[in-house]
Amino acid sequence: MRIMRAGGVVVCRGPCASALRAFRIKPSIRCLSSSSTAVTTTTTTFEHGSFIRDIAAAKPPEHLNYLLNVLQASGETIASPGAREGLFPLVIPLSINPSGALTSFLRWPTAPPGMEMPIVEVHQHGVWLLAKNTDQYIHRMLVEEDANVAKGSINKLCDATSDAGKKLYTKGDFMESSITDLDVYILKKVGLFPDVIERKVARHFEKGDHVSAMVTGEFYTRGHFPGFGRPFVFNAEILLKVGRKLEAKDAARGALKSPWWTLGCKYHEVAEIAQWDDEQIEFIKEKVSKDGKLEDLKKGKAPEQVSLDEAAFLLDLASVEGTWTDNVDRIAECYREAGLSDIARFVLYKD
Repeated sequence: MRIMRAGGVVVCRGPCASALRAFRIKPSIRCLSSSSTAVTTTTTTFEHGSFIRDIAAAKPPEHLNYLLNVLQASGETIASPGAREGLFPLVIPLSINPSGALTSFLRWPTAPPGMEMPIVEVHQHGVWLLAKNTDQYIHRMLVEEDANVAKGSINKLCDATSDAGKKLYTKGDFMESSITDLDVYILKKVGLFPDVIERKVARHFEKGDHVSAMVTGEFYTRGHFPGFGRPFVFNAEILLKVGRKLEAKDAARGALKSPWWTLGCKYHEVAEIAQWDDEQIEFIKEKVSKDGKLEDLKKGKAPEQVSLDEAAFLLDLASVEGTWTDNVDRIAECYREAGLSDIARFVLYKD
């Protein structure tokens, strides 16, 4: 069964792919710009808070205003939360980084109670997880800035985060710790981040330590990032790289049980490792057909669950080509049929 199904994996494309190509690790959270400011208006914070509460039907993070300050201080441009035309329909825009990528909250439609909205980077075929929650994102930014300050950079985030930042991180802790490697400090003291784990694997390979690389890849898949398929894809990449093609195939097939928009790259790149052509695409198309839904109902599946599954399948299909607007109306209707009227309204909303 798919985890939190609501509906993109970087792989080597054949045996001749180089190690670097096999591990195209996503950029880490952005460092600070020397010309950035730490000023976010009350109006902007209110706009995002109101959108999250009234449109996305979710609880705004306690430190939302500090998050927006940090994003702006790091050189990103604050975006309207309703500027969602053509985007993956479950994100709440926060800011646009200098490269043009959109930083957003991910609003899981059926998140467990108490689960905070993760922060993601939005791409054509899905999303990339940046942090599991707001405080974790801010904490990492503070640590990375502190490490950069030690190298001569200018400290810009203390004022941006105010007392909230001091609760999350005490300036100088990294330098005073016995840990000299920034990534190691982040993993031990801040939390787990996909790009840091993947960078750790790449370093193991650089040292020729395949065993440690495989152990780290297996650790990556142990439920640390619920709902995301990326860890399983990356583990498949590792297995492929060390010559375990059969295990890599099985790992890739397991990854495709997760929402395809959480894989980290295009569906077909993962399907290649899984040694599948379009079988899964055709299977999902059959599941969302009238006959496929009727068959599920005959098997005793609740109508609400059939509608939720259809929404998930439609998001999967849309991720293959990145065509999010084609089925958004039907996706919203599925959520409405499943009793999630708030999510339906959120999916359809745009400025």
